[in-house]
Amino acid sequence: MKHIEISERTLHFKQPAGTSRGVYHTRHSYYLTLTDDEKPGIKGVGECATLPDLSCDAIPEYDKILREMCRLIEQIGHIPYDMLRPYPSILFGLESAFAQFEANGSAAIFDTPFGRGEEGITINGLVWMGTFDEMYARLEEKLAKGFHCVKLKIGAIDFEKELELVKHIREAFTKEQIELRVDANGGFTPENAMERLEALTQYDIHSIEQPIKQHQWDAMARLCRESPLPIALDEELIGVNTVSMKEALLDTIKPAYIILKPSLHGGMSGASEWIKMAKERGIGSWITSALESNVGLNAIAHFCAKTYGANIMMPQGLGTGQLFTDNIDMPLEIRGDQLWFCPSKDGESAE
Repeated sequence: MKHIEISERTLHFKQPAGTSRGVYHTRHSYYLTLTDDEKPGIKGVGECATLPDLSCDAIPEYDKILREMCRLIEQIGHIPYDMLRPYPSILFGLESAFAQFEANGSAAIFDTPFGRGEEGITINGLVWMGTFDEMYARLEEKLAKGFHCVKLKIGAIDFEKELELVKHIREAFTKEQIELRVDANGGFTPENAMERLEALTQYDIHSIEQPIKQHQWDAMARLCRESPLPIALDEELIGVNTVSMKEALLDTIKPAYIILKPSLHGGMSGASEWIKMAKERGIGSWITSALESNVGLNAIAHFCAKTYGANIMMPQGLGTGQLFTDNIDMPLEIRGDQLWFCPSKDGESAE
């Protein structure tokens, strides 16, 4: 018989994590530890965590639903995927715990070159929202560490100041030297978005994430059709949990890219659906974390390696494990602009 133990932990950010929806100072997570009487000594751990004002399952009764689902799984012995479509963060935590259990307790939850420590995954350097001086300093730090793809979160300060920061990057580095992505987090309006996209175009931007708030399909479709910059959808995908809804969104908006966060976009299974459907339509994708601890980050990284195979060329968004003062140790490390798994340290992580 399977057993799932639930624990809780609050993590503290090294510096406030600013988004267009506000500032996060702490992150509360639930951790699931899966065991089975038939395999004594083997366990799998998964992280379940929502982002207030963002996750579709950030609801008051979250704790109750999580515990009810875990009790149900103890009885039936498997994950009820369709029941969990409305709760992507719970599904992701359960999938992670089951995957580690099936890997006999190894943090290398899937057998890939990344999981064997043979290759790293190239990631982007993330520059959080802040004042101009704060963002400039964070940018300099990322470049000094050797990142070749930098993602700027914009929309919190004066747009002209943000343009100035983008201009600074391009005066120092060509697009061949630094790939530049920007994330507006829905900070533009349908009225000013095109003007701002055109202003950004001159700086060789790779793509812009979510220029306007989600649930404005007609306006977003028009932007995707007319924008001089490739548009990537992120928040737009949140809460779109059924196959028919996913098809309708992709066929209506027709973005250049979609960005998948398993804890927001349907767990690993739901993210896989998105990626498959996007590929069928000629839409690109990449995977990012969503401020998880290293437990969730580890699962996402291995899922990424399994999904895209060896020698992943597109930089992924998997560097947020460095955000917390009190993170959980996992056999992960960043070397230059790549995330690596360290098999020699597997088994040393704390719960």
